[in-house]
Amino acid sequence: MSQSVARTALITGGMSGLGAAAATRLRADGVKVFTVDIAAGADFQIDVTDHEAVAKLPTQLPHIDILITSAGIVGPNIPLLQTTEEQWKSVFEINVLGTALFIKAFAPSMVENGWGRIVTFASMAAKDGNPNLSIYSATKAAVVALTKSVGKELATTGVLVNTIAPAVIETPMNKDTSDEVLERLTSLIPMKRIGKAEEVAELVAWLCSDKVSFSTGAVYDISGGRATY
Repeated sequence: MSQSVARTALITGGMSGLGAAAATRLRADGVKVFTVDIAAGADFQIDVTDHEAVAKLPTQLPHIDILITSAGIVGPNIPLLQTTEEQWKSVFEINVLGTALFIKAFAPSMVENGWGRIVTFASMAAKDGNPNLSIYSATKAAVVALTKSVGKELATTGVLVNTIAPAVIETPMNKDTSDEVLERLTSLIPMKRIGKAEEVAELVAWLCSDKVSFSTGAVYDISGGRATY
C-alpha cells in the first residue's frame, strides 16, 4: 500500500478469522480500519443482513476507500436432500445478500471519489462444489458472479472489485466443520496443509493497494495448489 495517501477501510466479519487477519495486515500499512461484526468489540455491532443498519452506516463513518466483506457462515454439513428451505435462506442472506448490501452502501462514495477497492470472499467450494456443503458452495458461487458483475459495472470508475477464493483456512468459521470434511478438503491440497489467515491477508492487502490497477471482476485463488483453472 502506498503510504502517500491515507486510506480508510471497513471490514465485515472483522473480529475473527480472515477479517481480523486482514484488519491487522492493513493497519500495518497505515490504513485506518473500522470493523463490523455481531461479536463484541466491533466498531459497529450489527448483523450484515440488517438492511436499515447497513444503509445508515455511511453516515456514521468517514469516507471509506476500502471495503472487505469477510462476514460469512459455512452452514449445515449435510447432503442436499436433507437441507431445509430455512437453511438455504439463512446462509444466502448472510453470505450473498450481506455482501451485496455493503457494496450498495459504500460503492457510491468510492465512485464519486474516483478510487476504491472492494474485496469479497468466495471459496474453492464455488468452483468445485463440496459434497455435503451444497448451500455454502452455492452461496460462494453467487459471490463470484456478483463480484464479476459489479467489477464490470464499475470498471471505468477507479473502483476495483475482486474476490478471493481460499481453500480450507484455519479460522473460527470452520470450528463446526466435521473432522471428516476437513480431512477430505485438506487431502485435495497439494501442499497437504490447511492455509493460514495471515497468508490470505497478504493477498487482501495487495488487492487493496495501488499496485493493483488493471484487475477487476477477477477471482484470486489461494489454495496451496488445489486450483488448476
